[in-house]
This record gives sequence, C-alpha cells and structure tokens, in this order.
Amino acid sequence: MTVPAENPDALPWDADIASAAALIADSTRAAILRALLPDRPLAAGELARLAGVSAATASFHLAKLLEGGLITVIRQGRHRYYRLAGHEVAAALEALGLISPGLPVRSLRQSREAAALAEARMCYDHLAGRAGVEVLDGLLRQGLLEEKSGRTDRGDTSSHRFEVTGAGAKELGSFGLNLLQLRRSRRQFAGTCIDWTQRRRHLNGALAAAITSRMFELGWIERGQRRRSVRVTPVGIEGLASTFGVDLP
Repeated sequence: MTVPAENPDALPWDADIASAAALIADSTRAAILRALLPDRPLAAGELARLAGVSAATASFHLAKLLEGGLITVIRQGRHRYYRLAGHEVAAALEALGLISPGLPVRSLRQSREAAALAEARMCYDHLAGRAGVEVLDGLLRQGLLEEKSGRTDRGDTSSHRFEVTGAGAKELGSFGLNLLQLRRSRRQFAGTCIDWTQRRRHLNGALAAAITSRMFELGWIERGQRRRSVRVTPVGIEGLASTFGVDLP
C-alpha cells in the first residue's frame, strides 16, 4: 500500500482497501505492525520474538508487508531494520483499534502493560493515551489552540483540525517550537486521532510530533519499560501543568 502522490488532476475512482486489509488481517503481520507503532526501527529477530514466531516465518511476513508498502526497511551495513511506511499507516492501525475487540489479559505482566499503554504511549511519533488526550484538552482550555472546520490550504477537509492562536504562538515558541517550519511540512499541521484506549481525541500531525519530540528533549516524558509506553516524569508533570494547564496525578 503505497500512499499515492498528491495529484488533483488524476484522482482515483475509489480506494482499494481490500489489499491493505488482507495484509493486516493476518495475526502475525498484525503483531509485527503493532510492534512498529512507536516509530522505532526494529530488526527482524526482535520482531519475530515480539510476534512469537520463528525467524523464517517473520521474514516471510516482513516480505509481504514490504511488498504491500506498509513497512520500509533501513539498511545499516549488514543489518536491516524495519519501520512503518509512514504516519498514515499508524493512523489506520490506531483507527482499527476502535472497532476491534481487545486482546484478553492473561497475565499480570499483560495487565500492567495494558495499564501503561492506556496512561501514556506513542501513536507513531506523537503522544497518545490519557496523557495525550489531556494535552489536547489543555491546549484548547488555555486558548493556545482553536478548532477550525472546512477546507484547509491543502484542499482537504476535516471536522477536527486546529490552528494556533496568538497566545499559542507565543507559548509554543517559548516552548521551543518553530511553527513556521512546521507549517512548511507536507504533513497535516494539526488534527486528531480518536484514541483507542480513551475513546477521546488526541492531537496528531506535525504539531503533535514536534510537541512530543520537545517533551522527550526536556525530559518531560521518557520511554517506558513496556512496548509503546512512555512515562511522564515528575518534571514533566510540573512542566505540563505550568505550560499547557495539564493536570496529571
């Protein structure tokens, strides 16, 4: 599934979702894709371990995902590392979580991992879980973002896109973001995902990725011990409260 280049003069008649759905429908490939959701390249051996299959089986499924355009490969010397093909793939997987039954919890370890993912995790390159939802709520409550509707400057329409206010530009600039540079990205500036654990919106797009990256730099969040999870640090709790009005216990 290669995302087509933008060409308003050559619009497809419809989207063939069956091919992408067939790739995701296999349980081993789904496990591999879930493991790659945090946008951290992983080797085939690690993906095999996380999916609970042999190296040969993992290689077979990785080839299928590569052929279908859902993942890409990075070569470093003799080593090969795999990652999702882009944020569009991550958004599709996150959306599927909303209509999919939850995997049953069969151990204390799984129970703790589920709680950690619901609290704070990565949705590709931006913050999700309760922490991500609260950050968006705080940005709106503080008047740093305002919701817009209708057609964007790129021609797409969305009922959930946001613009930075005057106060927001000042605050986010002080936070360390270059908004002008972010707006030049071909990616949507600021939209939302419906968070599959919270059933509420969290911020996505170039702005969300930049905020999350800056939070890592400042030590406000750090990678958790469990896959995809992140932990809001004590300094992060203070920083989120003072900067974005986010109240996390």
